[in-house]
Amino acid sequence: MNIITTILLSIAGLIALLLIIALFTKKEYSLHREISINKTKQEVFNYIKLLKNQDHYSEWVMTDPAMKKEYRGTDGTIGFIYAWSGNNKAGQGEQEIKTIKDNERIDMEVRFVRPFKGISDTYMTTVADNLPDKTKVKWGFSSKMNYPLNIMLLFMNMDKLLGNDIEISLGNLKAILEK
Repeated sequence: MNIITTILLSIAGLIALLLIIALFTKKEYSLHREISINKTKQEVFNYIKLLKNQDHYSEWVMTDPAMKKEYRGTDGTIGFIYAWSGNNKAGQGEQEIKTIKDNERIDMEVRFVRPFKGISDTYMTTVADNLPDKTKVKWGFSSKMNYPLNIMLLFMNMDKLLGNDIEISLGNLKAILEK
């Protein structure tokens, strides 16, 4: 009985320690990646502002070609919603276009249902890259994890985890637009 009590107290102590550490752990994270594309800023922006085009370049979308998709509104305009439900790392959720600054920036809110509930802000910007036919595209992502789930941020490198998928997606985007 003494060993079982010691094990249970050790487990309870570890859980308590993790909960205390989570109180002092960051709750927010952000990351971005960028790539230069040999196309005009307007051509690039006109392509990325259409969320349906993510079917062709987004690493998350392409992991499950059979995922169910639903669209509400007019693509490329404020309020358009792209919803998905899949059985892979993309899970289930929706993203909505929140703001558009023509030829410069599109802001979206991504609402995840599974595998974890959460809301993230994402954006894509286009900037002329020294030449008229070259555009720098930046894709950024920010979110937060509420207590006590924020303890996972100590063990997961979100910059690497999500950043790698964004890099792959931007590489796909570049290949499509430079054809």
